[in-house]
Amino acid sequence: MTPRKNGHSSWLDPWLTVCTCLAFAIGFVAICSATKASSPMRYCLVQGSAFVVGCILLFLITRVDYDAISQLAVYFYICNVVLLILVLLIGIGGTEVGTRGWIRIGPVGIQPSEIVKIGFIITFAKHIESVREDINRPKNVLLLLAHAGLLIGLILLQPDTGTAMVFAFIMLGMLFTAGISLKYLAAAAGVLAIAAPLAWFFFLQDFQKDRILTFLNPELDPLGSGYHVIQSKIAVGSGGVLGRGIGQGIQTQHGYLPETQTDFIYAVIGEEMGLWGCILVLVLLTILIIRCFQIAAASRDSFGEMIAAGVGFMFIAHVFESIGMCIGLLPVTGIPLPFVSYGGSNLLASMLAVALVTSVGMRRKRNF
Repeated sequence: MTPRKNGHSSWLDPWLTVCTCLAFAIGFVAICSATKASSPMRYCLVQGSAFVVGCILLFLITRVDYDAISQLAVYFYICNVVLLILVLLIGIGGTEVGTRGWIRIGPVGIQPSEIVKIGFIITFAKHIESVREDINRPKNVLLLLAHAGLLIGLILLQPDTGTAMVFAFIMLGMLFTAGISLKYLAAAAGVLAIAAPLAWFFFLQDFQKDRILTFLNPELDPLGSGYHVIQSKIAVGSGGVLGRGIGQGIQTQHGYLPETQTDFIYAVIGEEMGLWGCILVLVLLTILIIRCFQIAAASRDSFGEMIAAGVGFMFIAHVFESIGMCIGLLPVTGIPLPFVSYGGSNLLASMLAVALVTSVGMRRKRNF
C-alpha cells in the first residue's frame, strides 16, 4: 500500500482484506462440511453469492468519501425504524429459532436487524459527532440513549435478546470512546442490576430462561435445552489439536450437533480442524478488530473515529458471544460468528462494516 502525501490511500487495507478473506474461506469450508448430509450446494451457493455481492459493495463504498454517507444519517435512521417495525408486522420465525426476526421475499430470507446494525453505527456516529463537545450534558446523554433505545426496544419485541445485547454493547463502546463520563456508565450498571430481576420475572420468555439456566448447568436438561451446549463442548473437545479431518467429525456428520452451519460453526471447526483451526479463526478476527481500532485512532475526524470504533465493538460482541456459547462460557443466544457462520444477512452486514472502516482508513489523517 503506497500512501499519498495527504494520508489518503487508493488501496484496500491489507490487514482487513486478508483477515476477512481468510476467515470467510475457513467458514466456507466448515459450512460445506457441516451441510454435507443435507444440501451443501444450496448453502455454499448462498454463502458464496453473499460474499461476492459483499465484495462488490465493499469496492463501491470505498470509492465514496464517508463524509457523503454522514449526510444521509437521518434517512438511515428512518429506514432502521421502518425495517424493525416491518419485522414485527410480517416477520417469520418462532420459538424454534428464538425470534420472529426474518422477512422472506420468495426464496430469500432477510434478517433486517443485521443490516440495521450498520445503519445504527452510522447514525449513532453522526449523533455523537454533533454533540461530542458537550457529550456529558444530561440532555445530550438522554437523547443519545433515546436514539439507541428505540432500536433496542424494537429488537426486544421480536424478541431477540442476543442481538439487543450486541446493540447495547456497540452503544456503550462508542460512548466510552467518545469520552462519556464514567458516572453515566456506573449509573447504567446500577439500572441494569435493578432491571435484571424484573426482566426475569416479567419479560423473559420460558425458552430464554431455559437458556440461562442450562448455561449455568447444562445437565439440568441434557436432552432438552441443555443439549446444544453439551454437544458443542463434546465436539470442540473431541477435535484435539489437529481435528478429525474435514467431513469426519462424529458430532457434526451424524447429526448430534444442532445448527452446525450457523450458531455452532465454531464447534464444527473445533471438531474437524482442531485446536489450530480454532486458534487461527480467533487470531484472524482479533487482528481484524485491532485494525478497526487502529484506524479509529488515526481517523481524520470524529465521525470516522466513531464508525471504525463502532464496527470494532460490533465484532467484539459477535466474537465473544458466538465463541463463548460454543464452549459453554455464555448462554446460547444465536449470535453468528462474523464471516464464518452461514447467513447472507450477517455476511453482507459484516462486509459493509469492513467497507466503512476501509473507507475511513483510506482517508485517515496520518499514516500508520
